[in-house]
Amino acid sequence: MKQSKLMLLLGLMLLTFGVASWRPLSVIAREAIAPQVQISTHLNFAFPSKKTQTLQLGSPLLLAQTDPAPTNATPSGRVRIQEVWRQVYERLPNFPLENQYVNRQTRKVDATNTLASRLIRYHYYVKGRPVNYRLDWKVTLADYLGINEPIDASTYPSADNLEQNPLERDRDALTKLDRHQRNALIQALVDSFSPSDQGASTPAASPAPRLLSTPPSQPSSGGAQLLK
Repeated sequence: MKQSKLMLLLGLMLLTFGVASWRPLSVIAREAIAPQVQISTHLNFAFPSKKTQTLQLGSPLLLAQTDPAPTNATPSGRVRIQEVWRQVYERLPNFPLENQYVNRQTRKVDATNTLASRLIRYHYYVKGRPVNYRLDWKVTLADYLGINEPIDASTYPSADNLEQNPLERDRDALTKLDRHQRNALIQALVDSFSPSDQGASTPAASPAPRLLSTPPSQPSSGGAQLLK
C-alpha cells in the first residue's frame, strides 16, 4: 500500500516537472547556494578591503613630507663677494693677491679677480658651505691642502674666463701659510661675513702674520694636523 502511494507521488512529480527537469534535491540545493557564493566572491575581488593609514602629528612620515630642505644663508641674505674679499685684505694686508691673470674676453689683467674672491666663491658657490663658521672654512682650506675633498679644476672659480686656470697657484699660495696665518685668514673671513663687522676697519689685534719666503716642509703623515 505504501509503495503504491510512493509510486503514485513519483508519477505526479514526473508529470508536473517533466523527466528532463528531474534532479535530486541535493543538486537543487547546491545550485541555489552557488550564485550567492559567486556573487560574494566577485564582490570581494571588486571591492578589496583597505586599511586607512592615519598620519599622527609629529610622525616621521609627516615630517619628511613637510620639512623644508635646509639652506645655507648669509646674515644679509646674500653673499656680496666684492665687498667681502676687500674686507679680507683690509684685515690681512699681506695676504697674497694672485690677481695677475688675463681675462679671456678683455685680454687685460683682471685686478679684481683675487685669491680671496676665488676662495670665497669656491667655498660658497661650488661647495655650498656656510660662511659664518670657522670649522667650515677649515674644511675648505683642507681641500686646498689636499687632505680633504679633491678640487675639480674644470669647476674652479674663474677657470672658464681666465686664460690660465688659477687653481694650482692658489693652492701653492695657501700651502705656504703656516698654522697662525691660516687661523688669521679664517677669522678674517668669518668676521667679514659678520653683520656687526660689515664695513668695519681692521680690528685692534696682533699684527697680521706675514707670508713665509719659502714654503714649509710638508709632513709625510698626519695631514689633519695642518688644520689645528
